[in-house]
Amino acid sequence: MRHEDPLPSSSRPLLEIRGLDLDFGTPRGPIRALRNVSLDVPAAQVVGIVGESGSGKSTLAYTVMGLLSENADVTGSILFEGRDLLKMPAAERRNLLGDRLSMICQDPMTSLNPVRTIESQMIDIQHHEKESRGEKRARAIEMLKRIGIPDADRRISAYPHHFSGGMRQRICIAMALLVRPALLIADEPTTALDATLEVQIIHLLRDLQKEIGCSVLFVSHHLGAVAELCDRVAVMYAGEVVERGAVRDIFHNPSHPYTRALLECDPGRIKRRTRTLPTIPGEVPSLLGSKRGCIFRTRCRHASDRCVQEIPVEYHIGVDQIARCHLLDEERLVSA
Repeated sequence: MRHEDPLPSSSRPLLEIRGLDLDFGTPRGPIRALRNVSLDVPAAQVVGIVGESGSGKSTLAYTVMGLLSENADVTGSILFEGRDLLKMPAAERRNLLGDRLSMICQDPMTSLNPVRTIESQMIDIQHHEKESRGEKRARAIEMLKRIGIPDADRRISAYPHHFSGGMRQRICIAMALLVRPALLIADEPTTALDATLEVQIIHLLRDLQKEIGCSVLFVSHHLGAVAELCDRVAVMYAGEVVERGAVRDIFHNPSHPYTRALLECDPGRIKRRTRTLPTIPGEVPSLLGSKRGCIFRTRCRHASDRCVQEIPVEYHIGVDQIARCHLLDEERLVSA
C-alpha cells in the first residue's frame, strides 16, 4: 500500500513517472505508444532504458522532454523535482529545457546547426547564465578541452562538418552538460559510433556525470553499455516497462521472459563461435487500439490462457526488482 503522505524532497527521486500513457492520433485510430509506464530516476544516478527497436525507449525520452507532435495525447504524471511537467504551463516547461533538463540525441548532425559555428551554438546554449559573452566562450572552451577536443581554443570557431562523427557527439555531450543540468537524457548517444569510440564516450559520460552530480536517463539497445554505465535499468517492450531494478539484479537474475530473451541475444554472452546471432522469434505487435492481456504473450513460450485475458500486475522480486509477468504470481502460489 502506498503511503499517502508526500515524501520529503530530500528522499524523493529526481524524476517520478507514474501511470504514463501516450496515444498518437492517426486516421486508422489511436496508436498507444506508451502504456502505464512507471519509473523513478533517483538523484545522481544513471538509469538505463533497454529494449528492441520500437519498444518505446526514445518515445519515453521525448515525452519527458515534451518534444512530441501535435497529435500526441499524454496522460499520467511526470514529476520532476516534485512538479508535474504535464500540468506545467508551456512557457515554464520550456524554461527548464537547456537549464535543469538537457538532452543528447542519437545523431549529432541533426542536433547541431550546420551553418553556425560551434562557438555560437555553445554560447547560445548558456542563455540562462548572466555572464558576459567572453566568459561563456571561456567556459565553452574549457568544456571542449574536458571532453577531449584537441586545440579547442582554435577549433571552437569551426563548423560541425569540420569534425568527425565521434567528435561531433563529444561536442553534443559538452553542450548538454555545459549548463550543469539536474537531469540529462541521453537518447542512444553511441549508436552511430564504432566500438572503440563507443567505449570512450561511455567512460567520458560516466566521468562527467559523477563530476557534475546530475542524474542521467540513458536510452540504449546496447546491453554492454548499460551494464558499464548505469546504476539501474528498465526493460521496455511495445510501450510497456516489463521489468526494472538494479543493473546487477536485472543482468544476473532476470525475471521476465522478455528480459531473459533479450539477454540471450546479447552477442557479448555468446561463448561459441557462430555465424548466426540469436533472435527472439516473432514480431513486436501492432500498437493500434487497446490491448488485453500480456503484450508479450505472442512471443513467449510460457504463455497461457491467463496471459490472453489478464494484464499482468507488478510483482516484487527481492528488495528492489519489479516485473510484470503472471509466472511470478504462479511461482508464489507454488512456494506458498
